Amino acid sequence: MTEHKSSNGTVPTLSAAAEDRLKQLVSRYPRSKSAIMPALYIAQEELGWINDAAVHWVADRLSLPLAHVIQVATFYTMYYKQPVGKYHIQVCRTLSCMICGAKDLTAHIKQRLKIGAHEVTNDGVWSFEEVECLGSCGTAPMVQINDVFFENLTPESLDALMDRIEKEQPDLRYSTVRQDLGAGLSGEPKSRLYTAPVES
Repeated sequence: MTEHKSSNGTVPTLSAAAEDRLKQLVSRYPRSKSAIMPALYIAQEELGWINDAAVHWVADRLSLPLAHVIQVATFYTMYYKQPVGKYHIQVCRTLSCMICGAKDLTAHIKQRLKIGAHEVTNDGVWSFEEVECLGSCGTAPMVQINDVFFENLTPESLDALMDRIEKEQPDLRYSTVRQDLGAGLSGEPKSRLYTAPVES
């Protein structure tokens, strides 16, 4: 990543693929500011979280006031406002998951990792937080690790899952730049994400 000066201050230049992807997205909207949410995802993917550099990049590329970008980034919980681990666990804490044992999952994570919510382990591998409904109520309790759902969990099965992740080091992230979900754990199904074809 390099930097250059713009009207908004020091703005990072993300990868060529990220810059090209944002241009594609902007071309789909009548006004460039409509691309703010996917632009934030692109910046988060490349910079790791929505820091000042990410805010400046989005504001510069979409010709938006910094305050507008900050408002959107801080309103939605799916944007990271601080660094997260290589594997970020989101524990669903809403009714279905809570009734089915989400508290036990959270307690187990805290005990295993020796960290609290929104903290990162010393080796940078893990972080976690509790979140609102992830839309998988019929398979409660569940967690989302990076961009992959793991469902019908117990503390024991979550522990075994974390052991596998530490051993295999799988790619569990969806790339907003490549529009592709990482290969995931060996032998496990991964989320199927549909991307509509780009109209010429």
